[in-house]
Amino acid sequence: MAEKRKFQAIKGTRDLLPPETELWSRVEQTAREVFGTFGFGEIRPPIFESTELFARAVGGETDIVSKEMYSFEDRDESSVSLRPEATASVCRAFIEHNMQALTQPVKLYYTGPMFRRERPQKGRYRQFYQIGAEVLEALQQGQGGAKDIPKDAAVDAEVIEMVMTFFVRLELQGVKVEINSIGCRECRPKYVKLLREELQKVKERLGADSQRRIDTNPLRVLDSKLESEQGIIAGLPRIDEHLCADCAKQYAEVKRQLGLRGVAYKENWRLVRGLDYYMRTTFEITAQGLGSQNAVCGGGRYDGLVELLGGPPTKGIGFAIGEDRLILSLQEARGGSAAQGRDVYVAWMGEKAQAIAIAAAQRLRSEGFRVELPPMEQKFGKALGQADKLGSRYALILGDDEMASGQWTLKTLADGTQAKYTEAGLLEFLKSRKGNSARV
Repeated sequence: MAEKRKFQAIKGTRDLLPPETELWSRVEQTAREVFGTFGFGEIRPPIFESTELFARAVGGETDIVSKEMYSFEDRDESSVSLRPEATASVCRAFIEHNMQALTQPVKLYYTGPMFRRERPQKGRYRQFYQIGAEVLEALQQGQGGAKDIPKDAAVDAEVIEMVMTFFVRLELQGVKVEINSIGCRECRPKYVKLLREELQKVKERLGADSQRRIDTNPLRVLDSKLESEQGIIAGLPRIDEHLCADCAKQYAEVKRQLGLRGVAYKENWRLVRGLDYYMRTTFEITAQGLGSQNAVCGGGRYDGLVELLGGPPTKGIGFAIGEDRLILSLQEARGGSAAQGRDVYVAWMGEKAQAIAIAAAQRLRSEGFRVELPPMEQKFGKALGQADKLGSRYALILGDDEMASGQWTLKTLADGTQAKYTEAGLLEFLKSRKGNSARV
């Protein structure tokens, strides 16, 4: 007889289960609410796209494209890939659906899974989740150049403000913003050339990854976490000392705009983005409880990406929040995942009480309360024990006495107190306490 195979989730993936998924849902709903107040609408791009889209947008020499993408051949022999990030997909949708004809700028946000063939570790998976947003503005005739610097800087600052508003709403602990400018098409190549020359001088003292990046993407060397390389990197040329006049002006204006919005920040000249399409403003947000891998959000400006993908000249800025790490930080700050509680457990006893119990549960659920209605009657002690195991705040007791008097008994499980209410009075009481339920 053939041995039964034990199926398990593939390495680097995992099942998200209750009660943890309740926290995930609350986080995503908070994102929808906050982003909506800033005028963003939701986009849901496909899980997979043409491999060429990511190769062109992300850069064929990046680790993501060369090593980490899940790619496969479709039936028509074309190469498709599971999305490693969503910015390229959003830009493709902007072009395909002629969004440049809409009122500009176009503000879009997304949530969902991304895929990279990375070595799994704490807070990093091969199927991971992101919450992100993009602001895209197709250039009209006469737009662009130095005159747009104040407007672009204000957009950059508002995007950072929006992310921070989201994290404040979640009560995320130890949140810090770091910013930098990585220049533009005029000054960045000159700086990269200088950086590569300086790195060649110290190549033998660098690790294998940094040595490889000297040729492929020298800016990524600045992001190295190897302790042995920190002293070397500290002596390299700083990009903020090699910005062109327009980039320097925009960077200064971004800092001023952040000040106007009350957003505290720290400058970090080593802050770069791993993807080729970024320019000028870059930012990263970290949170406590995640060790060395403490970044929960990264983003920046990418003027020209839409044009690179075949669209009209378009400005863009966006960010992606690592939802896996965000959830982990929220859980650690609260000492683990909160129980998936119920607002009310309906403890009914007797055949006559069941119909009333069903009607009560329906009414409470229609008001948004989480209600547990057992399918069979239970003894009083067992019902309260089950209510406690489910993390219920209240037990609604419906027995012979309640049926006779028309007064329903509500027991507060935290302290054991109880009181009698009419149906209308019960609903009014619960509504008055609804705002005191646990937050995200």
